[in-house]
Amino acid sequence: MQATLYDTLDGQVVQCRLCHHSCLIKPGRKGICQVRLNEGGQLKSLVYGKVIARHIDPIEKKPLFHFFPGSRSYSIATVGCNFRCRFCQNADIAQMPKDRKGLVMGSDCAPSEIVDDASIQGCASIAYTYTEPTVYFEFALETARLARAKGLKNVFVTNGYMTSDALDMIAPYLNGANVDLKSFNDEFYKKYCGARLEPVKATLKKMKRMGIVLEVTTLLIPGLNDDIQELNDLSRFVADELGPETPWHISRFHPTYRLTDRPVTPERALLRAYEIGKMAGLHYVYIGNIQTENGEHTRCANCDAMLIERWGYIIKQNRIVEGKCPECQASVYGAGMSG
Repeated sequence: MQATLYDTLDGQVVQCRLCHHSCLIKPGRKGICQVRLNEGGQLKSLVYGKVIARHIDPIEKKPLFHFFPGSRSYSIATVGCNFRCRFCQNADIAQMPKDRKGLVMGSDCAPSEIVDDASIQGCASIAYTYTEPTVYFEFALETARLARAKGLKNVFVTNGYMTSDALDMIAPYLNGANVDLKSFNDEFYKKYCGARLEPVKATLKKMKRMGIVLEVTTLLIPGLNDDIQELNDLSRFVADELGPETPWHISRFHPTYRLTDRPVTPERALLRAYEIGKMAGLHYVYIGNIQTENGEHTRCANCDAMLIERWGYIIKQNRIVEGKCPECQASVYGAGMSG
């Protein structure tokens, strides 16, 4: 499948414009993601229609707590990623081409098949998730177009490294996104992810301006991105640049892949980050990968009334009425929020 968003330069070298790596790719070579190949001056996607994962998930698993809560999302992925996170939680598929000498696995699947099955299964949305949707952009874009025509919503779970051009192309079909803000330190991004911080910040700000329902997740890794000042700066960025209504998910780290010398995130560190977020003025702060008394519930930012009570991915009650708190009538951020 021919890729989109690239330029052919002298000597049949191509420059990919899909993500901020802007890879210069010689004939016969691949980009950093290892799933886009230069064939004689044309860039080809190696993963179009090659679905490696397909599941029906609660939307809360993305995690998206303010996007049609309680609904089901038809979740898909191909192999590949444009990051090299040493703590990758889905390394078996995200890092497969890099770690296994270019191996690309997946079952052939047309966009129409995904959309039809999502409709049959009663899903409210399709989630492009598990790996990085940017690297299977052409497949995601066509699926999203068909999904919208059938009344389904589309959500990206992404590292936020796509270019402005890519975001412009997908935005008319993209309803929600959870973006990993992995750290607020550029050195962390370079050392542990093989990327940079500023493009992610730019994507977050542009998504919010576009009206995409946006939530942010940070995996809190002991000793690497849990410095109090860094968390202060990160939470203030979310509050000031994205808006205090933007939900921030703080997720517990477990040793994995190539980062096994760090312990599991202590509960006290998660609770400290939670308080930092609230002190920065964020209306909605959540703690993930651990059961805590208040870390999963949605409360009214105005009167603190319980709005959505959760237990894991299960919603025990949703008291929101027409997008508002039933106690004080304050608006609640998100889409499809009524109980």
